[in-house]
Amino acid sequence: MKNLSRLVITASMALVVVAAASASSNLWLTSYKDAVTQSKKTGKPIMVNFTGSDWCHWCIQLDDEVFSKPEFKKWAQKNVVLLELDFPQRKALPAALKKQNDELAKKYASVVPGFPTILFLKPDGSVFGKYGYDPGGAKKWTEMASRLLPGHKPATR
Repeated sequence: MKNLSRLVITASMALVVVAAASASSNLWLTSYKDAVTQSKKTGKPIMVNFTGSDWCHWCIQLDDEVFSKPEFKKWAQKNVVLLELDFPQRKALPAALKKQNDELAKKYASVVPGFPTILFLKPDGSVFGKYGYDPGGAKKWTEMASRLLPGHKPATR
């Protein structure tokens, strides 16, 4: 009976960990069409993360230092629609997702020199801001990104 109880407790804990990880990744859409729809609906710009999630050192660092932090998640929910365009080397994407990401990489090739590149888009797809990895953590990153958003007012002294 003790072994069964331990098994149930262990399985429950694993489910909680998986659910928490899934909830954080749900902030990021992978469908451009869905991001545009949400942007139009909410009036928020689209923040596009061009990333190589399984090979790009700076992409992984940006995710670890910024995107995974509660401060960033709170800022993002308030300010932007998140869209991740991943270009992995070791994992396979579904064919439709790979095709979409490749088409968007071509569309934005002139403003995406490498990874990570973060673009800020209007719902019509036009770019109004660009950012990338910047050391200093979530607080610094969100402060800098906020300066790119429409309606941002510089601090007065």
